[in-house]
Amino acid sequence: MIGRFRARAEAVRSRGLPPVEGPDRQRFKEQAQADFMDFAMLGDAEASIEDGILTFRIDLRPASPPPGD
Repeated sequence: MIGRFRARAEAVRSRGLPPVEGPDRQRFKEQAQADFMDFAMLGDAEASIEDGILTFRIDLRPASPPPGD
């Protein structure tokens, strides 16, 4: 399942824009960005099944700076 989310995130990132103009084009771009973020987050999650419940764990903490910074 995690692999499918990773593949879906890559598919969203690599798809082209349809031939739409104006506000529709901007809405399409915004939706594609939201789709990518959703799929990418789930693709990076740790999944587990406990007592029949599927749980995704996603670390939303900011990355720590490299040592010496």
